[in-house]
Amino acid sequence: MTAARLARAALTKKVDVLVLAQTTGGSSWTSLVFLALLIGMFYVLLIRPQRVRAKKQREVAASLEIGDKVQSYGGVYGVVVSLDEDSVVLGLEEGRMRISRRAIAGKRES
Repeated sequence: MTAARLARAALTKKVDVLVLAQTTGGSSWTSLVFLALLIGMFYVLLIRPQRVRAKKQREVAASLEIGDKVQSYGGVYGVVVSLDEDSVVLGLEEGRMRISRRAIAGKRES
């Protein structure tokens, strides 16, 4: 190839790149819509499930009564023996254990 052909080919490629860059540049509305969708997905997939779990845990901690069979997040099963404002005393097979109300994962049926 001659130098002129190489120069023309390089110039053509540069023009093609500039034309593509101009035609693919979207409006600011599409950017805002994309950002809103991204924030919405983030909320639905991460924030909302965490809020639902926290609400359920608060409800379980508030509804504890003496005699309830519970399981802690650490996997300890026991029966509620006494309640304080922030803690619970669980009766275990052998002995007792004081844990935080927030450590109660849920009530057990059996």
